[in-house]
Amino acid sequence: MTQHISQEELQKIVKSVPMLSPSASQLLQITSRADHDLSDVVALVKNDANLTARVLKIVNSAAFGLVNTITSIDRGISYLGERIIVGIAVGDSAGKLFEKELSGYESAGGDLWKHDLRTAIAAREVVKQSGADISSELAFTAGLLHDIGKSLISDYLQGSVIEAVEMVSTENDLDYLDAEEKLIGFDHTRAGYELAKSWQLPDELAEVILYHHEPAKAKEEYRALVYAVHLGDNIAMMGGYGTGSDSMRYKLDQQYTDYIKIGPKTLATIMVNVDTEFEKLESSLTKSGEKN
Repeated sequence: MTQHISQEELQKIVKSVPMLSPSASQLLQITSRADHDLSDVVALVKNDANLTARVLKIVNSAAFGLVNTITSIDRGISYLGERIIVGIAVGDSAGKLFEKELSGYESAGGDLWKHDLRTAIAAREVVKQSGADISSELAFTAGLLHDIGKSLISDYLQGSVIEAVEMVSTENDLDYLDAEEKLIGFDHTRAGYELAKSWQLPDELAEVILYHHEPAKAKEEYRALVYAVHLGDNIAMMGGYGTGSDSMRYKLDQQYTDYIKIGPKTLATIMVNVDTEFEKLESSLTKSGEKN
């Protein structure tokens, strides 16, 4: 049986989560700025010996199949691109949250990471294919973090799956967010937003975490980014990579076309591209020991 979480209890849960590493935190701040350059990322990585070693390990892993070994961090970052550097830094710093078994969603350990990674890839592709005037790399980062709140509330939802699914199935106006709130007093977007504030994430990322299921509620200046991740999230679930009992139990906001000019055929192409890119990224991050 579930019990409601008070605001005070939620804050205790958030405070129990370790802070992001300084490098990961700075990297998220840097890459959220529209005027940043790849050289800013290089400079940051060079000042973190562990991150440097991990980047070089990944770029030289079998997943990328390079003929010659890369020993220069500048070349390594240039080859991988900032999205993978962000993935390494965030995965290394908050890996336990992403790898946690989500018992409250009947989802296995590692499923959250796989879903978030596919969402990140899909959101990036949505931006690139639609020509939206937002950073595709920022969309990737936002997609990677969008569902982090599930790790915080999963244990409190344990044993509630049948009840949650029944709520959504019998009441037309409800989706899984509503079920979470009715069961424990908070949904995963609010929990994730509280963590984003604790981690002092850039406003753009916090806004995505809070509104990725309800993008029309986001601030106008961030709405296109939120819609990109909203679509990426749905693409990941349609591809069979959700996080358990809640998959495909959310509403697709049809107003996305006001912000993201993209049609059904392009969405189908994106799904294929996501499969290809996911296999490469997931394999490289796993085989290199980034995900344990």
